[in-house]
Amino acid sequence: MLFLRLFRESFRFAMGSLIENKLRTFLSLLGITIGIFAIISVFTMVDSIRNNIDKSISSLGDNVIYVQKWPWEFGSDYPWWKYMNRPVTQLDELSEIRKRSKLAEFCSFLIQAQVTLRYKSSSAENVQINAISEDYDKIKNFELQDGRYFTDAELRAGRGLAVIGAQVSENLFGNVNPIGKTIFLRGDKVHVIGIFKKEGENIIDFGLDNAAMIPLNFARSRVDIRNEQVNPYIAVKAKDGIGNAALKDELTGIMRSIRRISPRDEDNFALNETKLLSNGFDQLIGVVNIAGGVIGFFSILVGGFGIANIMFVSVKERINIIGIQKSLGAKNYFILFQFLFEAVILSLMGGIMGLLLIFLLTLSLSGGIDFDISLSWNNVIIGLIISSVIGLISGIAPAISASRLNPVDAIRAK
Repeated sequence: MLFLRLFRESFRFAMGSLIENKLRTFLSLLGITIGIFAIISVFTMVDSIRNNIDKSISSLGDNVIYVQKWPWEFGSDYPWWKYMNRPVTQLDELSEIRKRSKLAEFCSFLIQAQVTLRYKSSSAENVQINAISEDYDKIKNFELQDGRYFTDAELRAGRGLAVIGAQVSENLFGNVNPIGKTIFLRGDKVHVIGIFKKEGENIIDFGLDNAAMIPLNFARSRVDIRNEQVNPYIAVKAKDGIGNAALKDELTGIMRSIRRISPRDEDNFALNETKLLSNGFDQLIGVVNIAGGVIGFFSILVGGFGIANIMFVSVKERINIIGIQKSLGAKNYFILFQFLFEAVILSLMGGIMGLLLIFLLTLSLSGGIDFDISLSWNNVIIGLIISSVIGLISGIAPAISASRLNPVDAIRAK
């Protein structure tokens, strides 16, 4: 009951201070508002970027190893020309991995190219064509909006079929259902059998909105799949319960055996995994977090001095009331907590204003761009905690000075 009374009186005094000294209070709370806005807006953007990155990377699979020529992460002590001299991944290596691996559940070969697709007078430019072999749908995560995926027989036969992305469908067909329609890929007729579900914009361009899949055996009769320009690689998915480290060890042995690499020679292939991408982005996100935190810290520091100034003025303006309260039996801690609560409440008001601005900003940005930005409850709680702590720290000195006032001197003060 005592704390409820303290809170009620502190809230009343805080609101009174706001009403009576609007400009002074607004300017003082502006520092807290700007500080919370700076810190939490950075946290919000970083969380949104991280979620988008995780969503993009998760579509590749977190238990998949990619056998390629180039690594996703370069070492500073590895000359670039050694990578240049490596051979590209070959299709016959896929069959050898399938035969020899005991830890792999699915394997698939893939090549990629940027092309223009055409339908009547419409065209879709810079479409990423993924020519895939069997089991690719069991390795990469995706959903179909309409139609169907290839059968194994169609993949083996190299039928002229395609599953296209939502953006490709919109560019070529508008609102017309593309299923069953014939499009042209470098002069070849390809029948559309499915549409990928729209994914939206991704920071990492692993999405399928502006992509199309065709059977590898259809593409290999038209392009050289051993050409580095089409980025050939093998995706290997581990069995349930098998970690990436164990799978990489096994694949290292298999690939060295396939390519007949002597024990003294280095690997001439790369085994990539999504963890490499996550680690690189985590470092970048950490730098952004630190930069945003430093900027916000100085803004909040200014706001904290503003709160302390308000509280010292509030003590001076209410010195007679403090004397009367103490003469009627109010303890020092009662006066102390009264002003501490008031400082916290004032600081919280500034923090809530900052959080409200962030919320309005996320609403406007989410409506204007195809990117999911939202203020999470975790960041709301962090903002409120920071505001409360700043209010508590800023109010300690004024509250102590108020609690130590002599009641007789306080009543006589003018």
